[in-house]
Amino acid sequence: MRPYPPIAEHGLIGDLQTCALVSSEGVLNWFCSPRFDAPSIFAGLLDHERGGHLAITADGPPADGAEPPGSAGVVTRQLYMADTAVLITRFLTGEGVGEVVDFMPVRDPHTATDRHQVVRVMRGVRGTVRFALECRPRFDYGRAPHDLDCEASSARFTGPGITAHLQAVGPVALERDETDVVATVALTEGERAAVILTVCDTDSAAPLPLSTDEILEEFNTARDFWHAWTRRCTYRGRWQQMVNRSAITLKLLTYAPTGAPIAAPTTGLPEQEGGERNWDYRYTWVRDASLSVGAMRGLGFTDEADAFRSWLLQRVGAGGAPNGEPLQIMYRVDGDPYLTEETLDHLAGWRGAVPVRVGNGAAGQLQMDIYGEAVYALAQSGQVGDIVGFDDWMRCAVLLDWLCDNWDRPDEGIWETRGGQKDFTYSRVMCWVALDRGIRQATATARPADLPRWTAARNAILEQVMTRGWSEERRAFVQEYANTVLDASLLLMPLVGFITPNDPRWLSTLDAMGSELVSDSLVYRYDPAASPDGLAGSEGTFSLCTFLYVYALAKAGRVQEARYAFDKMLTHANHVGLFAEEIGLRGDQLGNFPQAFTHLALITAALALDAELDKSSGA
Repeated sequence: MRPYPPIAEHGLIGDLQTCALVSSEGVLNWFCSPRFDAPSIFAGLLDHERGGHLAITADGPPADGAEPPGSAGVVTRQLYMADTAVLITRFLTGEGVGEVVDFMPVRDPHTATDRHQVVRVMRGVRGTVRFALECRPRFDYGRAPHDLDCEASSARFTGPGITAHLQAVGPVALERDETDVVATVALTEGERAAVILTVCDTDSAAPLPLSTDEILEEFNTARDFWHAWTRRCTYRGRWQQMVNRSAITLKLLTYAPTGAPIAAPTTGLPEQEGGERNWDYRYTWVRDASLSVGAMRGLGFTDEADAFRSWLLQRVGAGGAPNGEPLQIMYRVDGDPYLTEETLDHLAGWRGAVPVRVGNGAAGQLQMDIYGEAVYALAQSGQVGDIVGFDDWMRCAVLLDWLCDNWDRPDEGIWETRGGQKDFTYSRVMCWVALDRGIRQATATARPADLPRWTAARNAILEQVMTRGWSEERRAFVQEYANTVLDASLLLMPLVGFITPNDPRWLSTLDAMGSELVSDSLVYRYDPAASPDGLAGSEGTFSLCTFLYVYALAKAGRVQEARYAFDKMLTHANHVGLFAEEIGLRGDQLGNFPQAFTHLALITAALALDAELDKSSGA
């Protein structure tokens, strides 16, 4: 196996409470349990030697016969079973073809549990394939030792408060390798073998052994679960496959017991190879999750959208955050606001990108835009009364009263820069959104509200943005009031209704972004050299912003240009349709993977582009 495969060379499996990444070579090298934000059991992605992995690879002469047995010439292919989260890795060797089928059974996703399973089924497809298994768990991000009890058909790895049980099914004999387990098995056409990893608390009962027939039943159940879920999707547009994959990815990244989506399942994957922009994304950002509501509702997944909005109302009702503000920018999936950041200095980092961080110090930042995204999410159904009772409304009204007094404050901004607080234009825009949606909902539902005060504050924000956030020199809206730097976050301005997509000021801004922030249809967030963000190094183009650019082009009437940009962007998806946070100069994916924000923006762009194309064709 290759150490540190490219970030994009992975597929994602999960059970709606946690998930795992499996490389295109069959190596499971990222898995946390019992939740997304728990310490890792396998973290080979961040340290090949100390992180741990569960590998099933194939051995044998390469398909072309040009290299000796055991070489890296074995050809691999990876794909998802259509419209599911069942991942298949195929191995093509000179002696035959084999497959590993990976999935995580979805039990009762809405009940939090400490027990999670990864099922890995090996199949002989043609000829003979020799599979090699290595199970090398490293608990607590590789910081904790473990004990091993090993038999031919089962192994128990015991770490601090957590146990990993490995069961072998079929002609697989497990062997001890110090405190790890290895095995080899040769399968011919039609033969199967499997290993099931069950992770639970040390006090929990060991899992019952499964037979080959029971594993087949588990596979059928997992496949049928995902097929039933995707059938609920109402999208019938031009990009069905990519939209479905993005929807499944968002579902996989949502903690079902609370309805809270995480930003990404990983930590420490860099925005620049070898750089320091390595953050922990395994938490729920109010911003990201709120914007996902529109995407999921646009596809017909109202249950998922409403589950998050209920979670969000609980945060609004909980009162002040630890930083003294009404809301915090991010939380753990259970609503815990404490995300103390630390560095894991014992880990080498993906291809040397250090420090590896867990927790996120940005949680304590002031980002005023989150109030706009929160109210925007709560108003997505058209009637906030759909899920907001009277008491919840009154808490929202108190929040908007507070915003009337606090909107005109410098903050750290949407990109969580560490270069000090500034008067960011996007933050003001989203404060306008909060008040605007609050006014609309209060009027539509006859709820108590200080409408004169809210209206005065909303109008003051609009006037301020149109004067101080607009640069006559650049003929564009700019990042913050003290400079003339462009910022792609402002691509959301027409989406949230702050400005019409054909307003002359907006069209001029779109042109300015196109000439400065856009490279071959890919969009940078901003220029760090022109607006220092307190961090060293550079970054790639931001995939979220590229899809927002497509949306803005489509709504501005530049439909064919939008479609070409969209189609080009889709070529940057990985082999199974997943996107990380950024795209590097060589087209490589950078940052935490896969990123929910990117996939929700893909859905938003596809919905808008389909509508505009239908309109232009008279459909």
